Amino acid sequence: MDVLLGLQWGDEGKGKVVDYLAPSYEMVARFQGGPNAGHTLEFDGIKHVLHQIPSGIFRGNIQNIIGNGVVLDPVVLRKEIKNLEKFNIDFNKNMAISKKATIILPTHKLLDAAYEKSKGDKKIGSTLKGIGPTYQDKIGRVALRVGDMLSPDFKDKYHDLVERHKSILNYYDFGLQDLAALEADFFEAVTFFKSLRLVETEFEVNAAIKSGKKVLAEGAQGSLLDVDFGSYPFVTSSSTMAAGACTGLGVAPSTIGEVFGIFKAYCTRVGSGPFPTELFDAVGEQMRKDGNEFGSTTGRARRCGWIDLPALKYSIMINGVTQLFMMKADVLNGFEEIKICTEYKLGDGNQTDQQYLNGTTEGIEPVYETLKGWNCSLDGIDDYEKFPDELKAYVSFLEKELEVPIKMVSVGPDRKQTILK
Repeated sequence: MDVLLGLQWGDEGKGKVVDYLAPSYEMVARFQGGPNAGHTLEFDGIKHVLHQIPSGIFRGNIQNIIGNGVVLDPVVLRKEIKNLEKFNIDFNKNMAISKKATIILPTHKLLDAAYEKSKGDKKIGSTLKGIGPTYQDKIGRVALRVGDMLSPDFKDKYHDLVERHKSILNYYDFGLQDLAALEADFFEAVTFFKSLRLVETEFEVNAAIKSGKKVLAEGAQGSLLDVDFGSYPFVTSSSTMAAGACTGLGVAPSTIGEVFGIFKAYCTRVGSGPFPTELFDAVGEQMRKDGNEFGSTTGRARRCGWIDLPALKYSIMINGVTQLFMMKADVLNGFEEIKICTEYKLGDGNQTDQQYLNGTTEGIEPVYETLKGWNCSLDGIDDYEKFPDELKAYVSFLEKELEVPIKMVSVGPDRKQTILK
């Protein structure tokens, strides 16, 4: 089993890469996260954004798995499936959902909003999709799982948990006026859910691996948002790293082969939290504009900055990355100079690599190397050797610093704009 994951703060372009690699695999499996993910794929002139469905779904001969580590919103998944009906995808044949995956309830979304509101100016920038409260219930051993939907007393279990949530919402003096409408959509989606293939997916994944089939584990968010190793507390609520593929799918660590690390040629971040190389000037605005850096799930503008090598080295280390894929090189087309953060300097003159991961950039100053930009369009280039010398020099510099080969460079959103090295 190979693992594909983001090495920055998410939004690296994982969906496109999964879709591109999918023909080499017989199974694609999501192992964590929920509808806060937005995996964008573009082909045949059409843009698709998947939130919970694995990115191999457009390849008819591939089995797609939603693993136990995912938190699922039945309403969002039903909408996603309905939106894809025109593509004649046989979801019962091409997708299976773990009975052990945790369900996002309507009150989880209300709790998410209440918790975020209570933090005041210390908000973490939640997507308000109910992700965090759902994982809280999972760890607290009170959550409902997909398999519970098949139980004759599911509604009783649902109402017991909702009453628990109401007591918390009352404590925060958070209104419940929208709950009835949310519940109507929820139970309609639950009925639809029962028509899908709900199984113990760990058996299917392990059977595929044992029989020699190629499996690709697809992560959501990014390594620097990992609940343990990210810039805590400004993180997501799941394990976004390679080890999370084992717990999120029910497979042994020994099954992992290649670990594909995806990163942008620059950096972006959504929401609050440390970002040492963030740009607040016209350069950062140009990156945002040229890269269309707005969240595919929330629409929020992304913070932009130069690439951060200490952060990338950290992500490579904790994930055991074997290959690197660089995305959105085309966004840097218009820059005469490109900066690369190679280390951090503290205010006292000492150097540090990981200080900011504790949730603060106070006293951190990035140290930059400056390279000449290619300052030209990459349109129509279909061979790595045809890249401008400056872009090849940029790739070579990163490979030398990161000590991992960059095997792919993306120069646009379409499948065809993916160049192997």
